[in-house]
Amino acid sequence: MKTKSIKYILAAGLVCCGLSSTMTSCNSVLDEQPRSQFDPTFFNTKAGIEGGLTSLYAHLRYFYGNGYYLNTLETGTDEYTYAQSADGNFKDADLSGVGSVTPTSTVAGGAWGTLFANINTASGIIENGEAAGIDPALLAEANFFRAFDYFILVQTYGGVPLDLGAGELKFNTSTVRTSVRNTVPEVYAAIFKDLEKAVNDLPENPRLTGTATKNLARLYLSKAYLTYAWWLENPNNIPTYPECTRNSGEAQSYFQKAFDTAKQAISNPGPYALQPTFYDVNVATNDRNSEIMLYADHDEDEKYGNGGAGYGWGSGGSPENFAYWMETWNYTEMTAKAASGAVINPIQREAVQALGRPWTRMAPIADNFMEGGVWEDAVKAIDSRYDATFTLRYHTNWQKSGNTEPYVFGANGEKVYPNEVYFSWVPESEDANINYTGADGKLGFGEMAGRPDFVVAVNHISRKKYPINWKLGIYRTDNEGGLGSKVNGGSPRPWNIAKFSELYLIAAEAAVKLGKNSDAKELVNVLRARAGKQTFSQNDNVAVSVDKSAEMVAATPDVIDIDFILDERSREFWGEGYRWFDLVRTQKWGERAGTYRIAGAGYTDKDLQTVTRNIPAGYYIRPIPQGQLDGMEMEPAEKEAYQNPAYRN
Repeated sequence: MKTKSIKYILAAGLVCCGLSSTMTSCNSVLDEQPRSQFDPTFFNTKAGIEGGLTSLYAHLRYFYGNGYYLNTLETGTDEYTYAQSADGNFKDADLSGVGSVTPTSTVAGGAWGTLFANINTASGIIENGEAAGIDPALLAEANFFRAFDYFILVQTYGGVPLDLGAGELKFNTSTVRTSVRNTVPEVYAAIFKDLEKAVNDLPENPRLTGTATKNLARLYLSKAYLTYAWWLENPNNIPTYPECTRNSGEAQSYFQKAFDTAKQAISNPGPYALQPTFYDVNVATNDRNSEIMLYADHDEDEKYGNGGAGYGWGSGGSPENFAYWMETWNYTEMTAKAASGAVINPIQREAVQALGRPWTRMAPIADNFMEGGVWEDAVKAIDSRYDATFTLRYHTNWQKSGNTEPYVFGANGEKVYPNEVYFSWVPESEDANINYTGADGKLGFGEMAGRPDFVVAVNHISRKKYPINWKLGIYRTDNEGGLGSKVNGGSPRPWNIAKFSELYLIAAEAAVKLGKNSDAKELVNVLRARAGKQTFSQNDNVAVSVDKSAEMVAATPDVIDIDFILDERSREFWGEGYRWFDLVRTQKWGERAGTYRIAGAGYTDKDLQTVTRNIPAGYYIRPIPQGQLDGMEMEPAEKEAYQNPAYRN
């Protein structure tokens, strides 16, 4: 960060029109004129401070919703591996011998530049805000975001610099070509101080839709306490850098702080609440609901709603929300014989949540859907999160392209009409009932007696075809009954960053570490009971009335351990970018992701292959980006010492 000029340092100050399409008042803080940079005098006025605050929210778009950043947090974990069309960005992250993590890889870069730029902006606001007559509640938003960004950095890289050239946590306006990394405890001390101030000064209710609140700060404070407690305890002797001592005896006190803070947030929810069902949390028509505490916002406004990027053509870069492309396989390769004898694509690319633009870069690991996995058959039968996480049934839509064919021929020679299911993923237990011979040779589909839809059992998930992550999918209101002219673009939906539901799992995890088993069980059962309730099946596209809460609670083990907490976190936040942080925090990455199974990258590949990953302990922190090292005017030995040890030449 310190290698950049002031223009680059403040690049995160690019301001978009707002956090929500509902914010149109000319007096709104979030309607400030976009700026390419801030100079020091900018923060001497109230308008300047308010413009800087707007940029703190805008910077979220530059990594949340970016598919390559999502890759760094999901590929290589126990949730995802690289898919058939993956390039080196994804193969590097997998650590399975098809690529490697180096200081020049995408995995190294992450959000380094964006985060430090925003930290500097936040420091400028904090330093100058009081003199400019800014209310402490407004300044506390800057404290929150400075801590928010440092929390990502310290989890990703270990100790990072607090001094950007003008002193620790000071606003810097000059180009600096040297840098010194602080230790992990020093960075966490700064994080705790900022978040504690944010908890004290932020309002209970957001000043505008989507802005920071007291309880949002509590969420991140409890999570920071929890993460630091694990770091202190260091149960698997994972190294850190810069080297420093860890007082493991302090770990329990931080687990207690995490538990107390999360419980306080749950007891004082303010404007936040759990949605009635898991489907309600993630369905696009209910975006910005009460469970979502922070999001990187987008809307259908072409110029401002996506930071000026074009939704129609899709840049594949920030600030677009294009991450959902990565977890979407190319379902458009399905073909079928129509009534006229013509061969058509029965399921075409459409700007709806269940489909969208396919890139086939990230594939879910098959083990998760099989016996012993987080989505094993016993879970599928009672947990609505399965239906509300994945596109499992693919409904025909050829008629929306203007094609008037009345039907196509599906499995067993049966007719499949518009809006009916042509292909389905079915449970592992059904595999013995599937005939994979001669059904659909191109994609390796199978048939089951009496069913018109082609099927594949989930124990044959491959790098070529797999369930889509429905939660992240695109949604547009301007399709006018068609497929959508902007289906190749980024999604105009907000990217959900923080959820009220996570407080229950933070508190439960801390409770496990404190030996409070009854508390842990009570907390996870709140979410599990909710997961048993279903009022709409997104895969069948039909209203239902299901309540399997009792079965879900009964299936909760008597003794809650960290592995069960990690399973629950996967079921709640699958594929959303939580996983690498979860596995690194609990030091379970190597144990849970060291091997995995998936079928090959060919059309008809269905036999699972076992893959081994090499996850050294030193990889629990990422490499410092090479661009940072190249820009510093320091001796080669100093640059080498700046880099995390596992990635040195």
